[in-house]
Amino acid sequence: MRVRDVTAALEAFAPLSLQEKWDNSGLSVGSPDQEVHGILLALDCTPALVDEAAACGADLIVTHHPLIFGGLRQVAPEDPVGLSVIKAVRAGIAVYAAHTTADKVPAGVSGAMARRLGLQNLSVLDPEGTRFLSGSEQAVGLGIVGDLPEPLDCAAALDRVKAAFGLRLVRCSHFIDAPIRRVAVCGGSGSSLIEAARKAGAQLYLSGDISYHHFFTPEDFVLMDIGHFESEVEIVDILYSLLKKNFPNFAVRISKTLRDSNPIQYL
Repeated sequence: MRVRDVTAALEAFAPLSLQEKWDNSGLSVGSPDQEVHGILLALDCTPALVDEAAACGADLIVTHHPLIFGGLRQVAPEDPVGLSVIKAVRAGIAVYAAHTTADKVPAGVSGAMARRLGLQNLSVLDPEGTRFLSGSEQAVGLGIVGDLPEPLDCAAALDRVKAAFGLRLVRCSHFIDAPIRRVAVCGGSGSSLIEAARKAGAQLYLSGDISYHHFFTPEDFVLMDIGHFESEVEIVDILYSLLKKNFPNFAVRISKTLRDSNPIQYL
């Protein structure tokens, strides 16, 4: 099997044409014609992950976040990105990312968040039209909005969020008096969709990387920042299941350090 066979399966799920203009999804290291004998999945491609891939015989790394994102002026071992590139090239390991491509499909990042919360009547928060995915026409775009099975007060909604995502702490705006029924979510850095969440009728919006000033919310709206890593990490399991379904007898692994790879520590 070759790299192109794996990327074709990934792009049938999350087409490259969906990525944001500023993004760098796709193959960043290696050739589509390289042979593949094993695949290692993670959220981020780090020097340690490349070492893990080499040790377990994986010659293709698939991550959510692109290894090369903002461009490289030099490839130097003192820089973690540069070191990852050097190690991957030396070991003959290709590196692929499904970033905003996997953010925009309903079965991707935000859809996983919605399913964890048990949301119903789902729709895309910031729709960009439709695409033929998994045998049907589906709306695509960033974020998901839906309804809780039953209204919850803010304290109960917070407990539900903590339980759903396995969190000890949540950055949260002031509670509102009204029960919460409609919820919007967006994985990763989702502050740009706060207004879209309000316009969609959401009383609660979950995302990550929310800045201080956004927490001055209207009296009928609650904002919760559950963390960038925490909101996106499930995409690794989704991509794993996708690849195992397409290549059931192939060596596909999730990084053994995935759950401990969040660069942010809560101390």
